Amino acid sequence: MAFCRSSLLLRNARGAALRFSCSSRMEGSLTCSDRRRWYSTSEGTTMTASGYHVSSGPSHMKGAVFWETNKPVTFEDFEMPRPKANEVLVKTKACGVCHSDLHVMKGEIPFPTPCVVGHEITGEVVEHGPLSDSKIIERFPVGSQVVGAFIMPCGSCFFCSKARILSYDGQDDLCESFFAHNRAKGTLYDGETRLFLRGSGKPVYMYSMGGLAEYCVVPAHGLTCLPNTLPYTESAVLGCAVFTAYGAMAHAAQVRPGDSVAVIGIGGVGSRSHLPGLKVGRLLIESVKIPYNVNLETYLIRKLVLVGGPLLSYCLIKVAIQIDPICCLQIAKAFGASDIIAVDVQEEKLQKAKMFGATHAINSRKEDAVAKIKEITGGRGVDVAVEALGRPQTFSQCVQSVQDGGKAVMIGLTLSGSKGEVDINHLVRKQIKVIGSYGGRARQDLPKLVKLAEKGTFNLQAAVSRKYKFEEVEEAYKNLDQGSIVGRGVVEIM
Repeated sequence: MAFCRSSLLLRNARGAALRFSCSSRMEGSLTCSDRRRWYSTSEGTTMTASGYHVSSGPSHMKGAVFWETNKPVTFEDFEMPRPKANEVLVKTKACGVCHSDLHVMKGEIPFPTPCVVGHEITGEVVEHGPLSDSKIIERFPVGSQVVGAFIMPCGSCFFCSKARILSYDGQDDLCESFFAHNRAKGTLYDGETRLFLRGSGKPVYMYSMGGLAEYCVVPAHGLTCLPNTLPYTESAVLGCAVFTAYGAMAHAAQVRPGDSVAVIGIGGVGSRSHLPGLKVGRLLIESVKIPYNVNLETYLIRKLVLVGGPLLSYCLIKVAIQIDPICCLQIAKAFGASDIIAVDVQEEKLQKAKMFGATHAINSRKEDAVAKIKEITGGRGVDVAVEALGRPQTFSQCVQSVQDGGKAVMIGLTLSGSKGEVDINHLVRKQIKVIGSYGGRARQDLPKLVKLAEKGTFNLQAAVSRKYKFEEVEEAYKNLDQGSIVGRGVVEIM
């Protein structure tokens, strides 16, 4: 009975899928009859109660495995990963090269090994997990082209379910399942990885979906469809760099038309740049103490909004990881910000910032950044300042750069035990808000970002400065660590 009911749902889903808007990319390469053949049981695809399965596909795949710090990545054979309920198997086309992967590989963020990193992907849907919701099968039919967000919400925890009565999909960026299972343990939300070495069956852990492999399993709530007008390679950055920037500007900063915005550290998280600090109040903000054997990111999943008030005596700071600050500039411009100020010590980065929306550029090696920001804004400071380096010096600059009642948004990762200095009286009397931001909200934000990219709001082609072949993964991360990638690097796996 369950089989018949499921088959009926799948037949209905099949018809709906051909009409669904996200299949527009398929229409660019397949005729209507071709697309129907994706669902024909006689052509290698079977329909069962467990969903669509590509039975004629390969039984194994290649993946790039990180084993331990200071050891090179190796390419290994894996059993073909199998998705479970409400998960999707994606044939990976491209995967971004990101500093948060590098933090794992350098041992700066504790994470189980061996693992496959890579968390911003584009690809093609080839299979659904058993007993997946029919709505997921309708939305992502086999053959759909998709982009994945690095935060993959479960859709059912407290934060994912929060505020549905207000007609939005909750706070996906605080998904409890994602942080408790994936970031803390390298698994998906049943506590198991989907990656196993061929032959030995040894489990390999997943940083997000483990995108540096020929196929990856992604919880469906972390995906959205990609139209045929957007290329696979350049679109990979939508799932992290652009996604994280959008979360910071839309949800944390809540940038409005006419706001003035400063982005401090155009080099981004992990940059070798040094921005001189300022002498401010000597009272230290208390730092979160993190045991050596606990995943740093697990501790840093709560956004703490620090609002000056008479009872404020100390604050706990949450900082986040991985952003391309260039994307912050583009999003600020898209939101209608007036003065958009880029701060860095490298002229090359500052010149690029002007190409992506900055109205002013400040080289803080040559002049006092805070004083210059206030000069530009008529002595007041900016409405929003974004700190993208995760350094005590730039933390202070960020707080000092905002006007009374302004917002200082922290998106840069710092080592555990680091402390930021701030004048508590300044924070209290001026009603400065210090806000941490980790990323965007996949179900809400990723579809919006795809539409903005279609409109040309983001210059994806210019943002991606280096492209690598799959076998060049090790070189890509070496280049990233050396600071030789200006913009974003993407590995092409297709």
